[in-house]
Amino acid sequence: MVIVDAQSVKNTDTAKEKGYDAGKKVSGIKRHIAVDTNGLLHGVVVTTANVTDRDGAVLVAERHKEDFSEVQKMLADGGYTGEKFAQEIKRLIRAEVEVVKRSELHTFKVIPKRWVVERSFAWLEKCRRLWKNCERKLSTSRQMVILAFVSLLMRRG
Repeated sequence: MVIVDAQSVKNTDTAKEKGYDAGKKVSGIKRHIAVDTNGLLHGVVVTTANVTDRDGAVLVAERHKEDFSEVQKMLADGGYTGEKFAQEIKRLIRAEVEVVKRSELHTFKVIPKRWVVERSFAWLEKCRRLWKNCERKLSTSRQMVILAFVSLLMRRG
């Protein structure tokens, strides 16, 4: 099982590529990640912030097909609803999409397994260089995310 989510990050003035995420009201980039149940990275794509979560997850699946060959289920939040998205994931990696929605009540409740990807984003936030996007290119931003996860694995050693 992989868990997918996206995080919008503000740009600094040095960044070249940026978009606007109207939902979060953020001008910058968006990190789309897929993690396993331990929160370890299995796929990452960095796009401009105007790319939707669903489109970003499809990009992750396309670019990491080989890594997802054994995956049977993709867990996602309410932003990934839609039959078209589920069919595209099924076509790309032969995995079923399970959308875990929050309860309609406005009370705090831990959503099973969804907290894992949020914790992974929290690990990224501990890297000073990643709390804002300072990179000129999206590929450099992606490499910084990968480097942060490598550093995390090395510390766990």
